[in-house]
Amino acid sequence: MESFALSTSSLFIHKGSTLVRRSTPILRSPPSIALHRPNCKAWITSPNKKTSHFRIHASQTTPPPPPPPPPQGAKIAPLILSVAIGLAVRFLVPKPVQVTPQAWQLLAIFLSTIAGLVLSPLPVGAWAFLGLTTSVVSGTLTFPAAFSAFTSEVIWLIVISFFFARGFVKTGLGDRIATYFVKWLGKSTLGLSYGLTISEALIAPAMPSTTARAGGVFLPIIKSLSLSAGSLPGHASKSKLGSYLLMSQFQSAGNSSALFLTAAAQNLLCLKLAEELGVIISSPWVSWFKAASLPALVSLLATPLVLYKLFPPETKDTPDAPAMATKKLESMGPVTKNEFIMVGTMLLAVTLWVCGEALGIPSVVAAMIGLSVLLLLGVLDWDDCLSEKSAWDTLAWFAVLVGMAGQLTNSGIVTWMSSCVAKTLQSYSLSWPAAFGVLQAAYFCIHYLFASQTGHVGALYSAFLAMNLAAGVPGILAALALAYNTNLFGALTHYSSGQAAVYYGAGYLDLPDVFKVGFIMALVNAVIWTLVGLCSSLLLLSGNN
Repeated sequence: MESFALSTSSLFIHKGSTLVRRSTPILRSPPSIALHRPNCKAWITSPNKKTSHFRIHASQTTPPPPPPPPPQGAKIAPLILSVAIGLAVRFLVPKPVQVTPQAWQLLAIFLSTIAGLVLSPLPVGAWAFLGLTTSVVSGTLTFPAAFSAFTSEVIWLIVISFFFARGFVKTGLGDRIATYFVKWLGKSTLGLSYGLTISEALIAPAMPSTTARAGGVFLPIIKSLSLSAGSLPGHASKSKLGSYLLMSQFQSAGNSSALFLTAAAQNLLCLKLAEELGVIISSPWVSWFKAASLPALVSLLATPLVLYKLFPPETKDTPDAPAMATKKLESMGPVTKNEFIMVGTMLLAVTLWVCGEALGIPSVVAAMIGLSVLLLLGVLDWDDCLSEKSAWDTLAWFAVLVGMAGQLTNSGIVTWMSSCVAKTLQSYSLSWPAAFGVLQAAYFCIHYLFASQTGHVGALYSAFLAMNLAAGVPGILAALALAYNTNLFGALTHYSSGQAAVYYGAGYLDLPDVFKVGFIMALVNAVIWTLVGLCSSLLLLSGNN
């Protein structure tokens, strides 16, 4: 058995009871502790005594238990409830005589899928895939019918739009544009809010994800400005600047998304579902912009001012903001080659979207051309596309919802539902404008039960459009109004959209304020879009006729 003792002058090796002295000098140091194997003595050697031995006992501590592994698989309660809804419709609710057994079974699977999107027993894409698998395994749909929507032009346009958004973030172009507006308009808090609002409206058609714009561009800028003004998240000082800027940007984002067809993924989905019900909008990009431009611009100009009175910031002036923006622009350096390429590519894509019908180029082909340019010139690489998980997730569950909704329409379920609602409305002797108002309000308010704009569209857009058509509402008016509402209700609550979660999670907004301001701004938007938007939509309707 051996133990080692270090001395300032000598190295001793104790072997049993024999002490052997090795004369090799070692580095002088304070008294030290010699390490030894278990069951051996540890010795402290003092410089004044040849061998002063003290036994040292190591403290025995029990290591903390490892954290429990995260739960695997589906959440049990949401899973049972989601499946139970489908089973109840299939086996407990009497099937109408006008509906075939196969169509009724597809409705049960669809409702179970929608319930899972709301309750989230699994991630959205995984749950949608389970619904798709069930429809095939049960013989409700054939494999080609179940996967038919995966070749939809609209679905792929949405996917490519996510890649464009990644290009804006990767090149820093979106950040640069927003910073310029802070430099130009940021001397006051109100001007700062207008600068951020206008910059989002400008980049929206080329960055078709409100969540990406919120998290990738505007939240970092707002947080930087707020912290520099002493406005801290989760602190009483948040109301100095941060709360107002975040609330204003949050409430304005829906109007930016409603302004352009390509400003949000759900816009494209709405028009695809409308097309399946026979509502065809010619020159969709231009028609959408014509109908939305006036009410959206009025709302964008009104929102910061209304909130300035309703939800005022403590700091009214921000004289340092332009200087901060200037400094940031200097640190960013001159516009890079990739930013120039990004600007040119998006101008090309938008031009083709506007003139595509005259040139015979579909919207998705225009997007494919733009993406090809970005890949060829190295602004994006294929790894960027592969790592854009939200794009591929959207492809999976959008395609499932669109496919199921299309099959429900083909099977006559939507026609049967709309006729039932139309009879109910007729029993109250409602004219089509009154029915239009009731259905739009119902579609909007139901979003309190949803945590996703796209999920809401997939679940209810087709049904509500069919109800509008059955009540005599002009098809283009009904289709566009429902689509615009889909963007506007994204600011109702802290869970109503992806951008809602981003802005609320920043720590500057209190939950009661989110609900209160969300409800009030919903009424403000309803008034603006009803008075201004209805006029422009009717002009568009007369032009299409």
